[in-house]
Amino acid sequence: MRRCTSALGLAVLTVALATPAAPALAADPIGGPQLAGSGIIVPAGVQAPPKTKASSYVIADADTGEVLAAKNPHGRFLPASTLKALTALTLIPLLDKNKTVKPSQAAVNEEGSAVGLVPKPIYKVHDLLRALMMVSGNDCANALAEANGGMRETLADMNEVARRLQANDTVAKTPSGLDKPGQSSSAYDLALIARAGLKLKDFREYISTKTAKFPAPKGHYEIGNHNKMLWTYDGMLGVKNGWTSKAFGSFVGAAKRDGHTIIVSVMRHEESFWKDVEQLMNWGFANRGKNAAVGALVEPLPEVQPSPVPSALAAPVPEGNAAVSEPARPEGDGPGVLATIVLGGGVVAGVGLLGWGIRRKRRQSPTASS
Repeated sequence: MRRCTSALGLAVLTVALATPAAPALAADPIGGPQLAGSGIIVPAGVQAPPKTKASSYVIADADTGEVLAAKNPHGRFLPASTLKALTALTLIPLLDKNKTVKPSQAAVNEEGSAVGLVPKPIYKVHDLLRALMMVSGNDCANALAEANGGMRETLADMNEVARRLQANDTVAKTPSGLDKPGQSSSAYDLALIARAGLKLKDFREYISTKTAKFPAPKGHYEIGNHNKMLWTYDGMLGVKNGWTSKAFGSFVGAAKRDGHTIIVSVMRHEESFWKDVEQLMNWGFANRGKNAAVGALVEPLPEVQPSPVPSALAAPVPEGNAAVSEPARPEGDGPGVLATIVLGGGVVAGVGLLGWGIRRKRRQSPTASS
């Protein structure tokens, strides 16, 4: 595991809060030692962000990766539908957006928020990803997992992406974010996931679309994005909100003003969080570039190059354009063979950011609330 080694060396103000106890943290957490605190973390001499009933939050500069302020950033909580940001980030590079999908009856019947799928081959992957992020369709999450080879394979892919991002507080047990024992994330991890997603063109499209037409057995109907701030907050790019009775409210979002992008994530908010998120965003824009950071959103882990295969053991290469079968995927949730990635010192753009360390290429196969 690579840890942030930059010497931040800043005094911070940490305020003890009466929040549920979080699991013990490493002495040097991902993002820097100051992010080990469970209270409010700001540079010394800087006024803290407005009060919020969220148990955890992160305010970060998406351009530089600087964490500007935080509260219990590595506290682990149920993510609810904010986990769908990881689902989309994982599946966008893997699935052909024009592939036709016929959802199973089980996917159609998934509980919680839904777009209203029917078990008919009338949907494209593009439709399902858009509805996943716009209207938080749990039915879409399951249908996409089916298109990706199944629930087990999709969860393994999601957890591998989290590992590559160094989102070590995140464990995906469902693609929808519906509560399940052992599932978790943190405000810090949600910010990492959102920052990575913003580098994917399709991800940016899905999170920012306000209204769209969605296929129906006879024509289509219109769906609207559940992120209220797309209509009310200047420069809002979107990302994802969520809620369950156990997780309470969660949100991760990004806004861009004057060429600068701020990310805010909150977890376990006991009431309506929209006003609090707006105030935290405003604080981020007002303070970016003016004060020392309290931590950093780390870059994905660098790729480890596989050892070369001795020529005597190498399989013969088919002539012409004959298809080459992919290596068999190992069973279980362990990491597979990772795609090569070259990481620079700054922001990495495009799908090549992650190739996602997932060994499979974008499939071109045929039809197949929280």
